[in-house]
Amino acid sequence: MAEEVLSQNEIDSLLSALSTGEMDAEELKNEEKERKVRSYDFKRALRFSKDQIRSLSRIHENFSRLLTTYFSAHLRTYVNIEVASVDQLPYEEFIRSIPTMTILNIFSVSPLEGRILLETNPNVAYAMMDRVLGGRGSSVSKVDNLTEIETTIMSHLFEKALDNYQEAWGSIVEIDPILEEFEVNPQFLQMVSPNETVVVVSLNTTIGESSGMINICIPHVVLEPIIPKLSVHYWMQKQQPKDRDPGEYEALAKTIKGAEVDMKALLGESNISIQQFLGLKENDVIRLSQQIDRPMTLKVDNTQKFHVQPGTIKNHLAVQVLEDYRGEAERNE
Repeated sequence: MAEEVLSQNEIDSLLSALSTGEMDAEELKNEEKERKVRSYDFKRALRFSKDQIRSLSRIHENFSRLLTTYFSAHLRTYVNIEVASVDQLPYEEFIRSIPTMTILNIFSVSPLEGRILLETNPNVAYAMMDRVLGGRGSSVSKVDNLTEIETTIMSHLFEKALDNYQEAWGSIVEIDPILEEFEVNPQFLQMVSPNETVVVVSLNTTIGESSGMINICIPHVVLEPIIPKLSVHYWMQKQQPKDRDPGEYEALAKTIKGAEVDMKALLGESNISIQQFLGLKENDVIRLSQQIDRPMTLKVDNTQKFHVQPGTIKNHLAVQVLEDYRGEAERNE
């Protein structure tokens, strides 16, 4: 059982009450001896820890950002999607909480078993469809009589959005979301038993001037195989660098050694005006900033790396490396 930690102010107040007689130490001892009973609803079993719920929240916060980017580009209008809440409750309770007529997308997430439900408020769904068809993004609630064309447009829109869901889960498990069913009446939908615990992720969604909720219902049977991966310990362990195979280091070093780089020996620099540049003619002399008693600079891919001195090898111009590059201030020290 979790212990309650008191703050310093609460400890001081408690000691003050005991010293003044406002509280009796014997009464406190008797209260501790009394058996504490806490009610538990077996129909609302909590099968996920707070730690696991926080992990699911992080995953879907990433999904909401990806979904915002996707819909913004696809619909060409203002889109904002944020995680409003992540709760666990019985499946029956979730079905009762959504409208009697709404947009329901049921998709599988192999290799995980079971299916996930993505419920979209009609205000949001119709605003999306209106934008796809070239409208302003206004919402019309007529879910009960969707035409075949409207059904195809909506299902295609959410099917493409599932690629973002795959990416959001990539750090935990590789899934392949596939849209299997498109429904408008939740009463015709029975994914799991009514008392099955599900995680419901609610996304607060704004499309243009229309707003509503997108709810993602994930049954416990889907998450059961990967529950250990939802702990903070797994996340921290995964972030730790793994020991690389020595053979990989050798192969990497061999590849890097074969890479070509651009090297330039900088003879000197000078600044002149455009007028002076246009007036240049044969035998004119441009004064450089480089002093003859100072070493030249060798650049590797435009990065100053070495101090060098010029010379020749077998009638070819060459430079000899003297030392690693240091700035002007360092050389003067």
